[in-house]
Amino acid sequence: MKRLDLFGLLKKDMNFIEEELYRSIDSTEPLINDTSLHLLKAGGKRLRPVFVLLGGKFGEYDLDKLKHIAVPLELIHSASLVHDDVIDDAEMRRGQPTVKSKWDNRVAMYTGDYIYARALSMVAELPSPDIHRVLSKALVQMSIGEMEQIRDFFNVDQSVRNYLLRIRRKTALLIAVSCQLGAMAAGARERVNSLLYSYGYNVGMAFQIQDDLLDLCGTEKKIGKPPGSDMRQGNITLPVIYALKQPELRDDLLAEIGRIQDGDGQGDARKAVDMIKKSEGITKAEILADRYIKKALNALDLLPDVKTKKTLRDIAHFVTRRSY
Repeated sequence: MKRLDLFGLLKKDMNFIEEELYRSIDSTEPLINDTSLHLLKAGGKRLRPVFVLLGGKFGEYDLDKLKHIAVPLELIHSASLVHDDVIDDAEMRRGQPTVKSKWDNRVAMYTGDYIYARALSMVAELPSPDIHRVLSKALVQMSIGEMEQIRDFFNVDQSVRNYLLRIRRKTALLIAVSCQLGAMAAGARERVNSLLYSYGYNVGMAFQIQDDLLDLCGTEKKIGKPPGSDMRQGNITLPVIYALKQPELRDDLLAEIGRIQDGDGQGDARKAVDMIKKSEGITKAEILADRYIKKALNALDLLPDVKTKKTLRDIAHFVTRRSY
């Protein structure tokens, strides 16, 4: 399912946001211009700006105002991916070479910093302390989530609770505040803002769980990287945590993960992936993702009846059905 098929209601406005994204990172410095453009041209689902615009539909919709949130939130997400690729030593993302692999780690880190700075300078054009406060708190939590992920690399004894706290900070919060800030910028009522935050948070949790499932069950052509990439990078995800709880699998799976770790993350993950795919881990993770989607839909039901609700409902269903 293509992005514009799903979000056809916003096609014109999303084309405008896409143009603003490219305009926002324009630089007179050739290298940083090249690296930033390389990142944006790799594409992406652009879910965060879509959520901003949809949140704005619950108030006085003003695209010129909403762009100061929609563009920065996508830039913040993109910058975090550049930094992630350095930490994970990732060679490919979305089927394209990463900034760190095409240039080097130093260039990638400064590219991420530049994109963060451009995002913050654009948000600063909105004279709303409440918006700045919500966004700054989310960025703090995102940073903590990144540190937690590094701390838990190859930690095979982490709990489901620790995993959920980590993805809350790394993924769900930014999607939640995308929905919330779009509504805030449009002057929606506080209860609407709160319900949209709840919707976005639960969709974000399901989105990340589905990402982790696709890393194991997807094809390289679909996901743009070899299956098992998370494990090779030391990221122990929910299906793996569940699989490790099965006594008949644990020792063999631990041995395979150990071989991957001993190979500095370059080991062959195929055996481990096959074991996890045959375990209860896949089904249990799918069940949890569905629970989060149900919570998102419950929040959606309490929102005012506007046309946008159907699109938000379609997105929620899309999240757990997607194959990329």
